[in-house]
Amino acid sequence: MGKIQDDDRLYTFARNFVDHHTRRAFSRIKIVGKENIPANGAIVFGSNHCNTLMDAMVLLATSRQKKVFIARGDIFQNPKTAKILKWLRILPIYRIRDGIGAVRDKNGDTIDQAVDVMHDEVPLYLFPEATHRTKHSLRPLSKGIFHIAIEANRQFGNEKPVYIVPVGLEYGDYYRFRTTVMVSYGEAINVTEYMKAHEGENEAVIINELKAVLRERMSKLISFVPDEDTDYEAIWEMTKIKAGKRPCSLQKRLADNQKNISEILDFKGKEPEKATGLFEKVKEFARQRTKKKISVVTAARKPSFGRVLLKTLLVLLGLPFYLAAAVVTCPIWLVALPILKGLKDRAFRNTANYGVEFVMHPLVSAVGITLLFCLAPWEWAVAGTIFLYFSYVYFVDYGEYVRIWASDWRWIFNKSLRKNFVEIF
Repeated sequence: MGKIQDDDRLYTFARNFVDHHTRRAFSRIKIVGKENIPANGAIVFGSNHCNTLMDAMVLLATSRQKKVFIARGDIFQNPKTAKILKWLRILPIYRIRDGIGAVRDKNGDTIDQAVDVMHDEVPLYLFPEATHRTKHSLRPLSKGIFHIAIEANRQFGNEKPVYIVPVGLEYGDYYRFRTTVMVSYGEAINVTEYMKAHEGENEAVIINELKAVLRERMSKLISFVPDEDTDYEAIWEMTKIKAGKRPCSLQKRLADNQKNISEILDFKGKEPEKATGLFEKVKEFARQRTKKKISVVTAARKPSFGRVLLKTLLVLLGLPFYLAAAVVTCPIWLVALPILKGLKDRAFRNTANYGVEFVMHPLVSAVGITLLFCLAPWEWAVAGTIFLYFSYVYFVDYGEYVRIWASDWRWIFNKSLRKNFVEIF
């Protein structure tokens, strides 16, 4: 068996296909902070984990570089599955919940392979929170990333520096297909220099110190609300409304979110009683808004009657194309609907949509293009092929536009909610 990072032509071919569909799964993908990635050395990337499989898909698509990932060990139990996962360049890491024996007997081999990946200067990616959660926060970080970095430094730190690079994934929405995502790379931690500066210090102490540094740097890359804050929902509702008043770049949106969260937390610290009363009103507003099916995007932008009328015109103009796209792509969304309804964890909605589109769109396109070129003049066949390619993207994006449009109309005719909004904000 070769190394997990070895070249593989079939993998390279499949990788192009996967990355293409990942880009189709988002309306915007923005990558910032690449200048923070060291040009030379061994690197392990630590990212927040908030959108199940899509986190890895997004990170994979950020560049054409070869990459290796580490995932939870329980998905490797079936030998055939484990073989496929290894071909996909994924290594297992076992947790206490998988059994003390698995942690003791199997993680050593994973660490050895991970260190070898880093020695070959192939980027290694893992999620130190150890599990996903659709929250703008961070779970306590696990020790795996630090054990790997320290072992790599022990083996070849005298040859090349070892780094941990923090990564922040910021999604426009955790649950909606074709949302936005920004990938931010933060200031690297030079593990080699850190170990030299703390020579002789207990390794457990060093790991805890590195944990604190990595967590702090990761938190600067996302819209971060402290996990222990019991008013998380109210704080995030206020943040979305205050920062979402107008369309802007993803970087500007993140900066606005961070600024508003800081101001809200500062207000809570200085005037806790007033903050408690305000948060209760905000929670009640959010409950009413959700019950009346009014989007937070609508509440943030407070659309006027004239603007909603203009949107209505655009909806009508786009309707014929939407109906055509709905007919053409019905095999895709008819497969997706029951899968989405059957999900127990809503966090997997984007992953499920991605998987269905990944499998079904090429099949629908192949059948459609074949029929077009067999039954229609070539000019119409070419036009139909282009329409087929963009049809599902248009179907999803138009559906989202209509959702916000309907929400805007509900906002216009909901005086009581608008009155409550003015009193709060």
